[in-house]
This record gives sequence, structure tokens and C-alpha cells, in this order.
Amino acid sequence: MTSKTRVVVIGAGLAGVTLARRLGELGTPALTLGDEEHRPYNRVLLAEVLAGRYGPEVIALPAPAGLLRGRVTGIDRAGRTVRCADGSVIAYDTLVLATGSNAVLPPLRGLFTPDRALPEGVHAFRTMDDCLGLSKAVRPGARAVVIGGGLLGVSAARALAARGAQVVLAQQSERLMERQLDPAASALVRRHLEGLGVEVHTECRVRDVRSVGGAVRSVEMGDGYALGTDLVVLACGVRPRVGLAREAGLEVGKGVLVDDELRTSDPDIRAIGDCAQHAGRVYGLAAPALEQAGVLAELLAAGGAASRSYTGTRSLTRLTLTGPDGPPTGPGGPVAPFDLAAFGETDPRPGDDVVQLADATRGTYRKVVVRDDRLVGGVLVGELGTVGALARAWEGAEPLPSDGGPLLHLLTQDGGS
Repeated sequence: MTSKTRVVVIGAGLAGVTLARRLGELGTPALTLGDEEHRPYNRVLLAEVLAGRYGPEVIALPAPAGLLRGRVTGIDRAGRTVRCADGSVIAYDTLVLATGSNAVLPPLRGLFTPDRALPEGVHAFRTMDDCLGLSKAVRPGARAVVIGGGLLGVSAARALAARGAQVVLAQQSERLMERQLDPAASALVRRHLEGLGVEVHTECRVRDVRSVGGAVRSVEMGDGYALGTDLVVLACGVRPRVGLAREAGLEVGKGVLVDDELRTSDPDIRAIGDCAQHAGRVYGLAAPALEQAGVLAELLAAGGAASRSYTGTRSLTRLTLTGPDGPPTGPGGPVAPFDLAAFGETDPRPGDDVVQLADATRGTYRKVVVRDDRLVGGVLVGELGTVGALARAWEGAEPLPSDGGPLLHLLTQDGGS
């Protein structure tokens, strides 16, 4: 079977679905191909499903018109078609790669069974299937080891603790969430996790997964210590899915290389989201994916004549571990609220001005970095009432008044989030 659609989007994650829906609003037809069995969903909220706070239906995204379930197996650039696993061939005028990323599986001894499967009890944490499998396996009192202390690992450890598991978080680097947070903010995150009963180990390397009868029983640390466990969660980062692009002969670095119009080395193929590499950077965050989808929708709807282009993002990383309607309650009992946000450059350069406010009793921390009278970054932990105003000042890149009054006002008052 051969069909013809002006725009074909490969990937039904946040980037692909947002693009397709926006194109529909602009009157440009699109066909979206997704290879997961589930409805499109917001991957950012998977930890809330694991915690038992939300059901899968709550984090579902509105499906765009023209959404099909199917796995693309190849791209024929000369014929401008894509091949699907079911044997169908779909023609395109413009192809958009929104293939996202895969969980990184670390090179640990014993990680795979002889048939290259993960042992029972070992779970990646990237997809809805991963989340549902882990949710089914966890129980109150279960011993769980989370490998990786970035944003995903912190979210998973907290969710497992909310389900009553005994959680150990092993982070190879010296602090948690080092890509997003400075040492002071990272220490507050650690304090919060430890308050939930999570045992946190930094500068700690896991080197071996030990299984008996195909089921995990322990992990061995770098110092030789064996830690008994029922569950292992792999939260070691993600890697852009570039296999289709590479096999099609597109230029690929860490991700699929794109220009300011999100065009790949083939003018008929664009790329957005986790799989795209723009100006040397792969973002791997929701905010840049949404921004890229919006820019590309306008470009494609205007036939490439739109003046808007993508020049890079000034993205805000915000982790809301409980929503405004209160903390989740699971087998492990109520869990205290905790919010954090980071934007821009959080590590100052020589000559930068830094303003910090900390309240150890309340567990709150606010820090902003100012360079040449402009706000270039900040971190907030605990209370985010000012994050909206700070982020707007940062995004606007306007000079701050020299007396510093408005900046202190933004830090200390509810600027609106």
C-alpha cells in the first residue's frame, strides 16, 4: 500500500505530537507515526505514574489527527518514502524526524542474560512500558537500587520511596543533578531524598549486576561491596535515536545535525526534539522540544517563507515533584512537597555577581547569576513563587537597574509562577 501525505512525522512523543497538532491548527495536513502501543503521553510525568499519584490516562497528550501506530524501518530519500514494519510505504513531501532518545544502558557486568534481555527485576526508566513494568514489580519493603543521580534518577528514587520501597541511589559523580544544580541546591535535593528514607551515595560506581535464576539479587559496587536488592532501576541518561537518520545517510553527530530552520543535510527532511543537534547541542529537555515544534510548524505551514527561525533555546528546567493539589499518598504514606527549577548558567564566571538567599529551616534556596547587568541564570529550590518573574527577566535579557532593588524584589517576593 502506498499513500501520500505532505508532511510525515516519525515519532509520537511530545515534540512530534505538538508539531502535528500545531500544523493541523495552521491548516497543513500531517501524518504522525508512533511506535509505542500507548496513547501519546507526557514523558516528564512518568515518575508521577510510578509514584501512584497519576494513572497513565492522566498524562496522555491530546492525539493529533492523522496519528498511526507503526514502526518505521527505513527512509528512501531518493524516492521520498518511508518503509514501515507492516510492509506499507508512505510518501512524503517533507519528512520530520522526532524519534526522541533511548535510555542509556551502562556497561555493567551481568546486566544482560545470555539471550540479551535484562534480568527480572532490572528496569530501564524511559517509556510507559518501563514505568508500568516497574510499578507492577515494586511493593512496600522491596529493596531497590537506582543507578544514576540526574533528574531522572532523583525522580525515580523519590517515586519508589513513595511506594514504600527501601531505596539506595548510587550516583557516580560528586553530587546529584550536577547538570542542572549548583552544590548548594544539590545538597537540598539530597537532604529531601534522605528525609524520605532514600540512602544516597555519591562518587559511587556500580560495576556488576548479579542474578540467580534469571532474577537480580544484588549489585556490586566499585569497592567490591555487594548490596542485596530486588529491583534495579537504570537512570543513566539518554542517547538520541539516530539509527534511521544514519542509515539514510544524513549527517549525524551526537544527534541529527540541523540548521536554524531545523533542516537536516537533506533539504526535505527536518528534525526536532531529543534526536536533533542544533549548533553543537542536544538539549534532551521538554522546553526546547516544544519551542522547536512551534518554530517548525510555522515554517512548514508558510512553505518555508516564514521569517521565524530557531536560534537556540533559553530553556527552563523545572521539576515539580508534587502538584498544587497536595502530595501523593501511596503504600509508603504521604510525601512532602518539593519543587525545584534551574535556568540559564547556574555556575558563575569570574567577575559575575551572585545573589543567594537560603533558609535552612524551610529548606529553600534561591540564587541568581548576573553578568554585565543582565540576569544569566538561576536556581530555586523549595518555593517557586518567584520563578515566573525571574525567568521572564532572564528570557528578556534586558539590563537590570544598577541599584539592584528590582532583582532583590524578584528574589524575595511572589513574582508569579
